[in-house]
This record gives sequence, structure tokens and C-alpha cells, in this order.
Amino acid sequence: MAKIKGAITVDIEHCKGCDLCVISCPTDVLAMSKEANPKGYNYSYMLNPDACTGCAACACVCPDACITVYRVKIEQAA
Repeated sequence: MAKIKGAITVDIEHCKGCDLCVISCPTDVLAMSKEANPKGYNYSYMLNPDACTGCAACACVCPDACITVYRVKIEQAA
């Protein structure tokens, strides 16, 4: 059976640091950066990328559509 591995990219130029994606992540993958983007906002990033399942909860709640979700099937050895 294949396992799903997820990953996201955040458009840090447009992220306003609302923190909704961090709160909505069921596996605590996301956190807010201590660095700021050119507009002065702290942006979200993958703090724990190995835990991402690609559920897309973060992308669904992002009001500015800054998050793109990727899913990859990983074949398990029998």
C-alpha cells in the first residue's frame, strides 16, 4: 500500500502572517517565521516537513491563496 507524503510551498511575498494555516494544520507542520517578508509580515513555513500528509487544510483556510500543496505517493516495501 502506498503512503502519501505531502509538501507545501508558501508565497512569502504575499503572505500576511495571519497564522490561520498554522492553526488549521492537524499535524503541526507549520510555524510562523521569525523573519519578515518585504512587506514586513512574518510568513509561515514548514517547521516539521516530515509530518506533512498533504491534507490541504492550510491551503483551504489561506485568505490570500499563498499556499500550494503537493502530494506524492511513496511505495512501501513489502
